[in-house]
Amino acid sequence: MRINAKDKYYTELNKQVKHSVDNLVQIDNCLGQRYIGTGVKGKQLVINGTPGNALGAYLSGSSITVYGNVQDAVGDTMDSGDIIVHGSGGDTVGYGMRGGSIYIRDHAGYRIGIHMKEYKDKKPVIVIGGSAGSFLGEYQAGGTIIVLGLDRDEGVPCGSYLGTGMHGNAQTFLRCEEEPEVNEFLEVEKLTGEGLAPILEYLKRYADLFDISLQKITEKPFWKISPGDKNPFDSLYTPY
Repeated sequence: MRINAKDKYYTELNKQVKHSVDNLVQIDNCLGQRYIGTGVKGKQLVINGTPGNALGAYLSGSSITVYGNVQDAVGDTMDSGDIIVHGSGGDTVGYGMRGGSIYIRDHAGYRIGIHMKEYKDKKPVIVIGGSAGSFLGEYQAGGTIIVLGLDRDEGVPCGSYLGTGMHGNAQTFLRCEEEPEVNEFLEVEKLTGEGLAPILEYLKRYADLFDISLQKITEKPFWKISPGDKNPFDSLYTPY
């Protein structure tokens, strides 16, 4: 099914997507329509344009590919599936995300992965190709966030307050030469070569999705940020 979204109100557009009998739905001329993919199961959505807030919220078992930029709250509380963005993302990408994957080719905004969590075999992943804003991984309780910083030659590819409130099984990886500054409750480990094994599959997928050299991605070291042994937040929050 192919839908022309020009001048189409978001409720009408989402109704057409949900009621389509086709597994593949292509949306053209998308411009700011909200909640696309919310409650949609077992479909493949291809979007040309710029969808509005909460793209793929509560996504379960569907895939969304966007040829353009996306706005705020992409993948809010998503449970499973994939969101692939051939452009940049807004704030709070992956808010409360508990499964699936989000790959953004370019930049992303503030509070990426806030309250991200995992449960049993559900381990969510966010990969940002460029840089991210402040409060990256805020209150992150599980899953993996990777920021590649492919847009810069030096400096840390995120803003201030990295990993504030991080706890549980959370882990964030930054690709850069410079060691990132973190608070006293977090641990930082430099990774190169074989040390990248835990995230190599995500790096390979990013390279394949956006036709970027894996060698270029791995030519710089990565820094793993994770909760330390004296983290005070584990007693205050649950990752489930």
